[in-house]
Amino acid sequence: MSRTNLVINGTEYSVDIVEMSGAAATVTVNGVTYQVELPQGAVIPATAPTSAPAPAAPAPRAAPTAPAAAAAAPKAAPAPAAAVAADGEVISAPMPGHILNVLVAVGDVVEVGDTLLVMEAMKMENEIKAHVAGTVVQIKVSKGQDVGVGEVLAVLGG
Repeated sequence: MSRTNLVINGTEYSVDIVEMSGAAATVTVNGVTYQVELPQGAVIPATAPTSAPAPAAPAPRAAPTAPAAAAAAPKAAPAPAAAVAADGEVISAPMPGHILNVLVAVGDVVEVGDTLLVMEAMKMENEIKAHVAGTVVQIKVSKGQDVGVGEVLAVLGG
């Protein structure tokens, strides 16, 4: 495994390259694993020093904007947290926090940008929004629960 820093939407992230096979790679960004496709000619350094802790991982849709992680939208690898979403889109916690309110229920149809949950983190209320349209398949948290970064909050299906 090697580590490199990538800039995604203007923010630097520490990325562990777990496995590479041709133009595909398995990468871990702040504890969340993605399957990505690398564009032709992409160069990934064998090792790159990390100078400072990286911020929380972006929502899964943000990863493909990085130069080395462009092409197809990443899907969470079958890691323990993502295993609940075999055919769904995982909505995970972008930072550690406390669930203040769950605004949707299983079976609800949501659009891109709809607020799913309200989470308190760093003394601020943060709305967790759907980054894809779909039907709520699972709600993995409840009001009053504390969550860690990358923890699965909900799963949306097609």
